[in-house]
Amino acid sequence: MATGRTHRPATRSRGIPEATVARLPLYLRALTALSERSVPTVSSEELAAAAGVNSAKLRKDFSYLGSYGTRGVGYDVEYLVYQISRELGLTQDWPVAIVGIGNLGAALANYGGFASRGFRVAALIDADPAMAGTPVAGIAVQHTDDLDRIISDNGVSIGVITTPPGAAQQVCDRLVAAGVTSILNFAPTVLSVPDGVDVRKVDLSIELQILAFHEQRKAGEEAAAEGRAGVGGDSDADEAPPMRATPTGRKGPDGDMPAVMPA
Repeated sequence: MATGRTHRPATRSRGIPEATVARLPLYLRALTALSERSVPTVSSEELAAAAGVNSAKLRKDFSYLGSYGTRGVGYDVEYLVYQISRELGLTQDWPVAIVGIGNLGAALANYGGFASRGFRVAALIDADPAMAGTPVAGIAVQHTDDLDRIISDNGVSIGVITTPPGAAQQVCDRLVAAGVTSILNFAPTVLSVPDGVDVRKVDLSIELQILAFHEQRKAGEEAAAEGRAGVGGDSDADEAPPMRATPTGRKGPDGDMPAVMPA
């Protein structure tokens, strides 16, 4: 079976925009669900809704793949699954090494969705000598002292970093020196890598902070709506002006943050 070290996806050479590449997994997920239900064809509108994008953007994205569908029929589901999988490089085997086998690393090792999507967890690596030889998800953990050999022996080109932030850059440097050219970073820190190495960062705290912003904004909109309703329906409203949000002692990245974000 081919490995990721000798085969690379063709997206860059074919000039597919990065924004389109980022949406291809969304389309593939929606198409896979349709395939599992034995749905033969799907319209651009139906697929766009399932993927959470607009249909015009979907049709533009698919034009980069040379797929335009059939008027009045739509897209062939199975063919699109194959076409997108091939474009993403998922029709071959991608050995992956996870470095840092704490709670998160162990959870990723036990995730069953990798294999069905073209990824094989080939190695688990940790700096704790006590972890060496410990089986996690049926794979024995190996020590970081052997990282270079592990990467070489398993033909790994994709590394996953789930270490504490203080160790992440050193681990990244060692992975790159060993030949890893793509890194998925879960450590809450920014990694510096040379040209030719791709890094994708997954920061759960940032995603939660963004959700907190939207929750705060919705709360502000609800409070404003209730204030307008009270002014219009209360005959004594002119005796008390609507309440306004006032700053609290909480600090944000840019200083004081109001208790309720403006709508």
